[in-house]
Amino acid sequence: MGGKPCIRGMRVTVGMIVGLVAAGHDFAHVLKEHPYLEEDDLREALSFATISREA
Repeated sequence: MGGKPCIRGMRVTVGMIVGLVAAGHDFAHVLKEHPYLEEDDLREALSFATISREA
């Protein structure tokens, strides 16, 4: 994925998760559209994005 941080080695980037949430999609919607993800994946992605922006 071009060096972008991914969820648990999947081809799902942190940026994709942040973008979906920023666009107004709630966790339930994201999980329904991407059933291979878990709620903890979404929380970790948002946490990672926050920490990365602060560094």
